[in-house]
Amino acid sequence: MTVETTIRPRGPYSLALSARRASDSTRRFGNGVLRCVLGSGEPTAACQLPDGTLVLRAETEAGIEGLRFVLGVEDDHSEFLERFRDDELLAGPIRHLKGLRPIRTATVTHALLKAVVGQLITSREARSIEWRLIRDTTKRVGRLQAPPLPEHLARFAPAELYRYRLPARKATALVRICRTFDPERLRRLPADAAAARLEQERGIGPYSVGVVWTQGLGRFDRGIVGDLGLLKVCSAIEGRWVETEDTARILARYEEWGGLACVYLMTGASRGLVPLKLSQPEVRRERIKTRRAA
Repeated sequence: MTVETTIRPRGPYSLALSARRASDSTRRFGNGVLRCVLGSGEPTAACQLPDGTLVLRAETEAGIEGLRFVLGVEDDHSEFLERFRDDELLAGPIRHLKGLRPIRTATVTHALLKAVVGQLITSREARSIEWRLIRDTTKRVGRLQAPPLPEHLARFAPAELYRYRLPARKATALVRICRTFDPERLRRLPADAAAARLEQERGIGPYSVGVVWTQGLGRFDRGIVGDLGLLKVCSAIEGRWVETEDTARILARYEEWGGLACVYLMTGASRGLVPLKLSQPEVRRERIKTRRAA
């Protein structure tokens, strides 16, 4: 049985912009179609018609609801787009990328995995570790994998994760959290309670909270401070190598939209839409110089 529905997202929405870099082991975008496996193992798909409406397909009504969350179709970022359309850093990205919305993970546990694995390494390295770990842990669904749930990661001993090149500190934090707490519960908690529960965990800092916040919970009032990609972009903006607290300062101006500002800044910088003082090779040299001086 296939359930199909057509919806119009609230506010500007471009599936092509939003899903362009969303592909991982659990979802894939190609030929205008985003295919995504939910936590239940249910395959889903979405495409966008020329008039802007989305066609969603799943096996069940629950699958349609899960896909709606992944796509963020209920969010309306019009306030963000209007408020910062003349911002010195975001004016270009907003003008050219205003249909962009972050694609969310189907499970909070998947966002937690991304958050822990991605701490201070390149996105390419993080994707490789995440892909291999999920491939060996969850069930295959067509050409994709089901996203991880707590029980998939809790069964590992931390030492078993070393073969995925996950350092001891990260492996221990990931396994401990999945054994002692169900991350999926965070979607049912009030924002303050969810943040407090995350922040009490060893190995979960501002960067990891930001990733879980935006990708796992679909909230944008916390920026992904300390993200290596964001550090590089902010360094290019500032004209010097910056630290985590500098990214927090830059994002503070966007207040409750800090998480969305991160997405627009990093996507915009990759497309030459953000005014930068340094090129990426110059940023690398600044980083090396700062490390040597420390």
